[in-house]
Parts: sequence; C-alpha cells; structure tokens
Amino acid sequence: MQTIAVIDYGMGNLRSVSKAIEHVAPADRVVVTHDPGVIAAADRVVFPGQGAMPDCMREMRASGLSEAVLAAAASKPFLGICIGMQMLFAHSAEGDTPGLAILPGEVVRFAADMHGADGARLKVPHMGWNRVRQDMAHPLWRGIADHSRFYFVHSYFPVPADAQIGAGSCDYGINFTCAVARANIFGVQFHPEKSHLAGLALFSNFVAWNP
Repeated sequence: MQTIAVIDYGMGNLRSVSKAIEHVAPADRVVVTHDPGVIAAADRVVFPGQGAMPDCMREMRASGLSEAVLAAAASKPFLGICIGMQMLFAHSAEGDTPGLAILPGEVVRFAADMHGADGARLKVPHMGWNRVRQDMAHPLWRGIADHSRFYFVHSYFPVPADAQIGAGSCDYGINFTCAVARANIFGVQFHPEKSHLAGLALFSNFVAWNP
C-alpha cells in the first residue's frame, strides 16, 4: 500500500480530488493534509487548487507549506492541478504574484476580447468542456484518446519558458498550454476530478506512474 498526499493549504476542491483518487486506488491510503511531515513521508503528492493566485500563495507562505511542496516536487511523483499547477511557475500576472519557480515561465490572462472560429465572442473565464491535444507521449496519457475532453474553469494559463515541457494544449480563442511535464512532475490546467472517465484515467495513471 502506498500513501498519496493531497495538499491542503486552505484553497482547493479537496474532497472531489481525494474521492476521485480513492476511486481509482482503493488499496492505497489517500490523505488530505497540511502537515509537512506527512507530505514528506508520502509516496506521491497531489497539489490541487482553485481561487486567486495571490490568495493561494499567501496561504502557502502562511502555512509554511512552500518548502514541503518544493521538496516533494523535487523527489517524488507530483501532480499539480489548476492553480496547483500555476503555482509551480516563476510568476503570475494575477496580482503580479511570484510563484514557487519550480518550472520556468509565466502565467498570463486570456485577452478580454477573444473570438472563436465561428466569430462568436468567447467568455472569460474559460469554463466548461474542451478538447486536449496531447503534445508529447507520456505515461499519464496512457489509455486516454488524443483530443479527449476535460473540464476547465480558469482565466489564466501557463506560458512555459521551455516549450519542451508542454505536454498538452487546448484551443480557446488561442492555442494555450494546458498540461506540462518534466521528470517527476505533471501539471494540468483542467480539473481531472470533474472530467469523468478521462479524468479518472489520468488519476489512475498517476497512481501507477514511476518516473
């Protein structure tokens, strides 16, 4: 039995994430925790999040979890979700907020005036189902068809400084990076816990992943 830590820093859809992982890994121990010691002892770590980047980073600093996240991201299978993925980058335009700088790049906002291929104006935040193009072969995509649909809720997205870490992309007015991968880290802008079978498959792949 392995232990999977879901990091609780006061901002995130923790119940849905933990329940989805429990569903695909019933023999494992899934712990929602803000304890750096529990995170350090876990076999793999999930870093979810939702809300505003300045609030999330403030909570991370106040809780003392930044060091635990840096250590986990350096040493074990690590999955960042939504703002949990955005915080891995160096900087976010949302509130001009420094991130954890684990990955090089910026998090930027969708333009206020965007239009789809049919000319219709697109709303921000980007909310709902959209197709994800797999831009690299990766174990977390195993068994998930290219261009499968995942659920998004966001106004900001990452622009990696290193294009080679782009693992997935999506079209919403522009083509933007929605998944990143480097070594033991995988991050997604969409919410696998809200993405039905494709999301459960991604969690299942993460639970079995040995980078």
